[in-house]
Amino acid sequence: MEQLVEVLVKIVFFAFIVGMFTLVIREFVRSSQSDKRIRRGWAELEHVAAERAWTYEKRAPGRATEYCGVGPMPGSGSNLTAWHYITGEFRGRSFKCFEYRYSNPLSGSSGVGESRKLTFETVMLITAPGPGPFMQIGRPGKFDRMLGRGPRKLLGIPEFDKKFRLDTRDEAFARNVLDSGLMTFLLSDRRALKSPIRVREDELFTWYTGTLSPQTLDDGLNHLSDALDHIPAQAWTAARQ
Repeated sequence: MEQLVEVLVKIVFFAFIVGMFTLVIREFVRSSQSDKRIRRGWAELEHVAAERAWTYEKRAPGRATEYCGVGPMPGSGSNLTAWHYITGEFRGRSFKCFEYRYSNPLSGSSGVGESRKLTFETVMLITAPGPGPFMQIGRPGKFDRMLGRGPRKLLGIPEFDKKFRLDTRDEAFARNVLDSGLMTFLLSDRRALKSPIRVREDELFTWYTGTLSPQTLDDGLNHLSDALDHIPAQAWTAARQ
């Protein structure tokens, strides 16, 4: 009986070791494939920019500083680098996009002496017809209070108030923009649940955690353009009065 138990223990131990090696190998392969996909996307960005007569800078020191406080960007900083910084015109509007990278202190490192893993944030913006006061529309989060976000503005429209968090310093502007058709668009478009929108002066922003690629670039700019198409010019005119 004891010999049988010893054999079973050895079998279980061997199966455990094999399983661990299998998991490590799978993770290595998955990570390698992901890295190749990301680098392929970066390489394609330069070609796409050239084909569309856009400007492209792989590394643009200082370019990201002016967007501090927007979305995933830090509240303040100096000489912040924008990676894969692209500018040009999309659907008749000027745009900019870039990656912002930082070391996440919670990500840890894979070994002694190794640097922490980088977190990639992608920011996109297009030029609006005119300046408007601060307004941000996104998904409500469970940790909004912990992150220091105050009470959100409720519009009294249950479907919208349930799905979205509205932050604004000018309720009249927000209502003009949303009542123009933007609210119906956001409620019916799946992209709105994943892509926040922010107005800052005469620019409309969106962002996401992840790297930039030709596909995500087109998706983000199309989403911003579609949103702007649902905001009439008089909403921006009224904001200047």
